[in-house]
Amino acid sequence: MGTDEKTFGMGAPLAVQKQPQTRIDAKARATSTYNAAADSFDAPALSFWDRIGHRTVERLSLKAGACVLDACCGSGASAIPAAKAIGPNGRLLGVDLAENLLRLARGKASRLGLRHAEFRLKDIEELDPSTETFDAVICVFGIFFVPDMPSGVRSLWRVLQPGGQLAITTWGPRVLEPGSSAFWNAVRKERPDLYKTYNPWDRINEPRALASMLLEAGVHTDDLLAEAGVQPLSSPEDFWTIAMGSGYRGTIEQLDQETRKRVRQATLDYISKDRVRSVETNAVYAIARKP
Repeated sequence: MGTDEKTFGMGAPLAVQKQPQTRIDAKARATSTYNAAADSFDAPALSFWDRIGHRTVERLSLKAGACVLDACCGSGASAIPAAKAIGPNGRLLGVDLAENLLRLARGKASRLGLRHAEFRLKDIEELDPSTETFDAVICVFGIFFVPDMPSGVRSLWRVLQPGGQLAITTWGPRVLEPGSSAFWNAVRKERPDLYKTYNPWDRINEPRALASMLLEAGVHTDDLLAEAGVQPLSSPEDFWTIAMGSGYRGTIEQLDQETRKRVRQATLDYISKDRVRSVETNAVYAIARKP
């Protein structure tokens, strides 16, 4: 999950030993960013996580008793509704590299009595089809965390049983605009070295591009949907909460205290002056069935 091109990646010791340094660094940044973001990740201002997670699961029409993997599960936005859908005779495994987000997911499952849901610290590129396979695999706002996205898709496809469904959900265009531009313009003024020029999901932010990436991984689908969405802001402060609970956190953590205050104030001033009442949360959904 995330909104910062500097924070993508998954990782674990065995896989890391075989990977280029750039991939190792990306995975470490992702882990650090989302462990930090966990303190705001489930705030009401970030309810889009749950909304889009629920929508992904809804489109799958999971059967009771199914065995489901949620890759890059975060705090359970799609894993919890999936666990509810499959019922106590099913099994839900959520994997992520941010232990602080997994802790949130475990807490939700425990409070809801979802004893068939397990959350594990694991790299999706380490999934082993010889040890476990699944009726459905879900990955919401996660596939672009893998520097080689087709490779990440192949890792998920391998652990999917024949006849099973793979659901990939990614960001559409204009993610969190106009707040995103306000934030990055403030960062550029203070720390131009941290200013982003590219988001990893930009390659797959419309249905045709997502289908093309999946096909590169050997996965064909015509079941694609682009859906517009907005996240209301009750106050300008809500956008800073979004920044603190998402991939922007990776950049914020690199600012000293005074610089962080100035970036925050400039961002909120823009949102207030332009009377921004919502930000865009457009998403693209894909479902593929394994022959």
